[in-house]
Amino acid sequence: MVTDRTTTPRRRTFLFLQGPITPFFRLVGDGLEARGHRVRRIDLCFGDQLFWRRPGATHYRGRLAGWPAFIDGYLQREGVTDLILLGEQRAYHRAAIEAARRHGIQVVATDFGYLRPDWITFEQDGMSGESRFPRTPAAIEALAARCPRPELSRRFRDSFPRQVIWDMAYHLSSSLLRPLYPFYRSHQIYHPILVYLGTGLHLLRARLGAAGTERAIRALIGADVPYYLFPLQMQNDFQLRAYSPYPDMRTPIREVMASFARAAPAGARLAIKVHPLDPGMVNWRRFCRGEADRLGLGERVVFIDGGSLERLLDHARGVVTINSTVGVWTLLAGRPLKTLGDAVYDVPGLTFQGGLDPFWTEAAAPDAGLRDAFVRALAGTIQLRGVYYNQPGLDAAVAEAVERLDRNLINEPLPREETHG
Repeated sequence: MVTDRTTTPRRRTFLFLQGPITPFFRLVGDGLEARGHRVRRIDLCFGDQLFWRRPGATHYRGRLAGWPAFIDGYLQREGVTDLILLGEQRAYHRAAIEAARRHGIQVVATDFGYLRPDWITFEQDGMSGESRFPRTPAAIEALAARCPRPELSRRFRDSFPRQVIWDMAYHLSSSLLRPLYPFYRSHQIYHPILVYLGTGLHLLRARLGAAGTERAIRALIGADVPYYLFPLQMQNDFQLRAYSPYPDMRTPIREVMASFARAAPAGARLAIKVHPLDPGMVNWRRFCRGEADRLGLGERVVFIDGGSLERLLDHARGVVTINSTVGVWTLLAGRPLKTLGDAVYDVPGLTFQGGLDPFWTEAAAPDAGLRDAFVRALAGTIQLRGVYYNQPGLDAAVAEAVERLDRNLINEPLPREETHG
């Protein structure tokens, strides 16, 4: 149950909870207060406190076990009408969402966009399996008819160095000043310092090996045999942890490679591409090579670390993904697509609906008309045009977020004269 748009009072109370690691929430809070709303915040660790730096914050320093009762009482006491958070799967967030639903409070989740690179997701209840975005062709086409045609060429550029610096500031300050929030439980699988070191080394190795990767991609594309692409996701990604049947990344790799060995066309190749920000906690090259040898695939499996994803998509016979945003890029490239997890784009007519074994020989390209309607509806309802870490894209995203929250137009098209292509 969520607040009825037709009866929503003009003055509402917005609660921001944990993240993102950017001034985005703080600036949206400023914009909402300027329009007469109340803005509140709960800090769960010092990183939250560091990136808020405005009035209206409460510091929760209790145990995770006490959090459900605390947030339930807080929502009622403060008269919260809207809960805004980064993602919906962190333990603190799940408890807050459960309490919000009991009290008829609207939940809005944000994260990096389904459309990349300069879009932000901003939707009701959550993403992927929690998304309210329609999953039938008829509903998607009806929604698209109410939305303007989006301009997908890049408008804003984000700042990766600033993202890294702010992310490090958030996690390292939370670790160093843990006594201020002694019972905080992070959602991370690995310690942040290990992630930073591992990711840095991975990026360095990828840069040093760029020439070899480019040769491997050219050889793959130039060979007179079809290839399929399987882009890996990161093990700490909630897309994998919450919206797939897999406990880790090794399991789907084994499943995909075994199916490929069993059912793919003779001579076809499988290109496995590691995530560019993988922290290197697992040697995926060694793991994939071991699986290829065990299955008798040998050189039919090509491991790629770096290089252009767009070029690989342009020439691939098909793509297998769990639920990565690479799936949207695959649709835009017009390539057959198979999902293994819950994805907002897993719709009949867009993705292959059969099993993995027949995918290798039976999959067809997505329906172009439905694909265009899907992108149009997606961009017009649950995507903000902008970025988290750099101007002017940050201001653009903040402005649309404030407009949507102020007018309670979440998951709805903005009036056409107010949308931006």
